[in-house]
Amino acid sequence: MTEEINYAQNNKVRLAGYVESEPKFSHELYGEGFYEFMLRVPRLSQQSDVIPVTVSERLMTGVDFAIGSKLAVNGQFRSYNKFVDGKSKLMLTVFVRDFFESAEDENPNEVELCGYVCKPPVYRTTPFNREICDLLVAVNRAYNKSDYIPCIAWGRNARFVRDIEVGRKLIISGRIQSRQYTKKLSEEESEVRVAYELSISKIVADERGDYRDDATASDSEASEVSATADDNKR
Repeated sequence: MTEEINYAQNNKVRLAGYVESEPKFSHELYGEGFYEFMLRVPRLSQQSDVIPVTVSERLMTGVDFAIGSKLAVNGQFRSYNKFVDGKSKLMLTVFVRDFFESAEDENPNEVELCGYVCKPPVYRTTPFNREICDLLVAVNRAYNKSDYIPCIAWGRNARFVRDIEVGRKLIISGRIQSRQYTKKLSEEESEVRVAYELSISKIVADERGDYRDDATASDSEASEVSATADDNKR
């Protein structure tokens, strides 16, 4: 029981927003069905992040999933691999643990992660000299599983993490953001895609110097995130 509680503390999400799409069946695991829907979470800037959410059928009874309904969830930010057009793609979703009541004028988008750097950070500056650093963080889960979460740091946080070692343990807080970008498929063809990532507001390197020697992402996970980062020079 203690081990399960510790794993739950590694990855915590608190979201409130409005149903953007009705739940559709995603998959079944050990006889339990799971559904995915999109949740629109407003920002203070009047923009919104539209975030994929996965929920067990066992939690859906009595919950209003009609388009535009207000929902608030506690859960985890998780990843999984899905084959699309013959290629493995890293997918991200908020996995619901429970629902809670949220005031109409409150739309939290809060994430806390404790994980390990699993590929070298990618640091760059925008044409307006804004500093950015992309990280891929492995977060341990029960049953020897890990979630691979793309994170983006800005400004002094970007400078702080740009030379951090693979395997270093980090404690991160921030918010989930969705971002559209254009993927060039050929000289004549391109398409608009959506990326999901954790926008970092606070980051701390574990003072105990805790490392994971096996924290490196697999080739498919690393290549997928690298490709996304290369497509989206901000």
